[in-house]
Amino acid sequence: MRIVVAEDLYLLRDGMVRLLEAYGHQVVATATTGPETLDVLLTQRPDVAVVDVRMPPTQSDEGLRAALDARRQVPGLPILILSQHVEQLYARELLADGTGGIGYFLKESVFDADQFVDALERVAGGGTAMDPAVIAKLLSSGTSNRRLERLTEREHDVLGLMAEGLSNQAIGQRLFLSESAISKHTTSIFGKLGITDDGNNNRRVLAVLTYLNNA
Repeated sequence: MRIVVAEDLYLLRDGMVRLLEAYGHQVVATATTGPETLDVLLTQRPDVAVVDVRMPPTQSDEGLRAALDARRQVPGLPILILSQHVEQLYARELLADGTGGIGYFLKESVFDADQFVDALERVAGGGTAMDPAVIAKLLSSGTSNRRLERLTEREHDVLGLMAEGLSNQAIGQRLFLSESAISKHTTSIFGKLGITDDGNNNRRVLAVLTYLNNA
């Protein structure tokens, strides 16, 4: 994969570059400020980018806003936000376009290299990779949605794990259910959320985005 790393802390930025290159990926550019992040995202158009939220010049939300601006100009540009903070307003805006290719992890939740690279690959493929802590934060201030209210408790559990980017097999292992049972739950979720298989949309991504934006 061609990757952009936007992180202002030298040791963390250099560590990610070395890690990604060790996995056989190419880091085509790095950025240390918000404006620089937007510039390299638009000029390089990477397969995926790792972007911190709080970057110079003000250390507030420059990185996340740069990611939003880049996705407005390049719809679907895959972005994995990696931060110590959950910026709820901009995070919801990042999810709202419904195109997928989005991830949001807290730095403290990344426990090993395989987990991190796997999340990047899912995002690069147009999927989602959401930290459970980020999901909980987004849902804590969400609004009610009648379609989501139709879901059973088990279906909510399945959809939450789907938001983390887990496959049906992995969800089944987590919930101690068979893969066929998870498949039935996901089919039911798609039906209750009104998500049809038109051959163009990734139904898992659409279900996850509905969950995170409206739960």
